[in-house]
Amino acid sequence: MTVKQLRAFLAVARTLSFAEASNLIHLSQPALSLAIKKLEESLGGRLFTRTTRTIALTPEGEALLPIAQRLLAEWDNAEEQLQQRFALQLGKIAVAAMPSFAASLLPLGLLRYRERYPRINIEVHDVINEAVVEMVRQNRVEVGINFDPGVSDDLQFRPLFDDEFVAVLPPGHPLCNADQIEWRSLLAEDFITLQRPSSLRLMLEKQLNEAGLTPRIAFDAHQLATVGRMVATGLGVSAVPGLCRQQMQESGACCVPLAAPIISRSVGILTRRRHELSVAAQAMVEVLTETFSQ
Repeated sequence: MTVKQLRAFLAVARTLSFAEASNLIHLSQPALSLAIKKLEESLGGRLFTRTTRTIALTPEGEALLPIAQRLLAEWDNAEEQLQQRFALQLGKIAVAAMPSFAASLLPLGLLRYRERYPRINIEVHDVINEAVVEMVRQNRVEVGINFDPGVSDDLQFRPLFDDEFVAVLPPGHPLCNADQIEWRSLLAEDFITLQRPSSLRLMLEKQLNEAGLTPRIAFDAHQLATVGRMVATGLGVSAVPGLCRQQMQESGACCVPLAAPIISRSVGILTRRRHELSVAAQAMVEVLTETFSQ
């Protein structure tokens, strides 16, 4: 039983005339008769009684009529919804972003996306970097924004820009007005950082060790917001990606660029490899790339 056969059946049932039904659905009479014949064969019996002058529904045809009407209505509705989705007039997309990006740059990207596609609903998950990776990998979201997770067989990373680390200092610190600070000067003070196994801490320690530098860790915490407040209180200094600058300043700390060495992480868009994105997700990738690509 096909959609074409159901449309032919409904046209004949409504008009009780093959000639009128043929005009109604723009199908030749032979093709219409064949469609009805194929439908009857697939169902196992006649749906119409025919004489030289009249056509009438059989009891089985009467039983099929409301079913066919409902099936075609649902088909037409599904077809319309899919057409709207492909035209970005309807749909929903889920995006995961690490908090430093979600709270600083993402709103601008969402605004531009909304201006172009106002009827697409957007669900935002602001979760830690590691959770972004897992949500994309498990297909819980189509698009993630996070730091480069490294080589992966099942994930594809599209770089947007490099995010350089900045020093986080207590208010009133002598170096708050400096143009930049060398790492060696920063690490001479008590250092506050994230707890292991934070990928941010592991990466930072690795690059500092390669430069022959070792932080004197006095405190570690689970959230960057806590790190910012601890620094602002005067418990020590820290270093965070530049994306977190606003968050640190809102905590009461001051931020200064770091040098010797410059340490950065690539920020980009994460999707599943060998997995076709929905039209809405493809559009989101395009908007984010246009907005934030270095």
